[in-house]
Amino acid sequence: MLTTLLRDSRALGVLAVPLILTQLAQVALTTTDTVMMGLLGTTELAAGGLAIVIFNQIRTMCVGLVTSVGNQIAAAAARTEQTEGDAAHDGRNEVRAIVRASLAVATLAGIVGAVLMILIGYTLSWLGQDASIVGLTRTMLYALAPGLLPCLWFQAIRQFTIGMRRPQALLQITLVSIAVNAGLNWILIHGTFGMPQLGLTGVGLATSSVYLLSFVALYLAAKRDRELAPLLSLDITRADAATVKRLLALGVPIAATYGSEAGFFSVTALMAGSFGADALAAHTAVNQLVYIVFQVAIGLSHAASINVSRELALGNRDGARRIKNTALACAGAVMTVVGAVYLTLPGLVLAPFLETGSDRTFTIATQLLVVTAFLQFFDCAQNIGVGLLRGLDDTKSGFRITLIGYWAIGLPVAWLFAYALGLDTLGIWLGLLTGLAATALLLLRRYNAALSTPQSQPAPSAA
Repeated sequence: MLTTLLRDSRALGVLAVPLILTQLAQVALTTTDTVMMGLLGTTELAAGGLAIVIFNQIRTMCVGLVTSVGNQIAAAAARTEQTEGDAAHDGRNEVRAIVRASLAVATLAGIVGAVLMILIGYTLSWLGQDASIVGLTRTMLYALAPGLLPCLWFQAIRQFTIGMRRPQALLQITLVSIAVNAGLNWILIHGTFGMPQLGLTGVGLATSSVYLLSFVALYLAAKRDRELAPLLSLDITRADAATVKRLLALGVPIAATYGSEAGFFSVTALMAGSFGADALAAHTAVNQLVYIVFQVAIGLSHAASINVSRELALGNRDGARRIKNTALACAGAVMTVVGAVYLTLPGLVLAPFLETGSDRTFTIATQLLVVTAFLQFFDCAQNIGVGLLRGLDDTKSGFRITLIGYWAIGLPVAWLFAYALGLDTLGIWLGLLTGLAATALLLLRRYNAALSTPQSQPAPSAA
């Protein structure tokens, strides 16, 4: 039993560790933007922060549209490995068809998302935002909007490399992009080396440029890979309509799930703000910690999801069941260590986010850390659950369950504890814990039930 768990953990880790490190590097990328905006002043930080919130909301939902690509690639590649001759050739054509369709979906989503981003910029003044912030936010959105297209192209090829279980270049490219982003930010903000001094707009242009450079770098890395290069096709004019339709059918519920989760946390932030600046500051600090650790869950979820698609394509249901147990065990081990640090060293953990002189904020944040030590088990488990169901090509159940867990259970409990029982921000986080726990249990139950039926094995796709 232990030997099997260790073997499965190593197999999962080969794919999960590069993804986890890539996710953490992307957090560092966005943190660099925030630091640079803060150096420009409070107004610029507020305006830039609002623009990034809008951009990230749209980007996250658009990324959801191509997230299932990795699963489709993994299943097709696994079926190809079991065949030879004409059947293997057809399998490789299937992979090419999925790649072309994913880039077509990414292109469509990028164009629509960019237009939507600009339109939202024009509605900000109607939503009660300060006039001095609206103009700067709108200008930055203009600079960020073109970057959405290469960002989504990057995500499509990223899913291709993950599905083929060759994601190593992702980490290298993301790490280099951090340095490039910081350099471009400095040059475009301050007008170094003869460039115009663009201020906040320079941050947006730097971000868009980094997305474009990252896409080109990943594409070139894939073209140098003997296994990936023959399967990589950028000709979206030859995208198969049926494959595009299938990817959208899988991707729309994923996008809606991502949007629902982001909305859930946004509403709880507004609730925390109703208890004053100290409460909101504590909530924001602890939420950032959760976001950083959540990258571990994302990596494990993607890796488990890809491996489930592969195992089912090979007809190995027992392997798919073990993947769930292995992913949860790995997540549990990491979250136990993180929780122990939260409980024993709260001052050290909170020091980068909070001023030491704000006693009330620190007290509230310390209370929230106690809840977070347990909350992160369920947060990680529910994200893994969504990924496991995605491995079954069941994205609709994941969306429905998260609606129940977040909005029908979590939010009412948060309101009850925070307002009716007078627990304030602590009550909000107890509601978050309850909602995430309910979501995790429902998702994992659904996965277990789905594996017991023949319908859980994805059918071969048409090339």
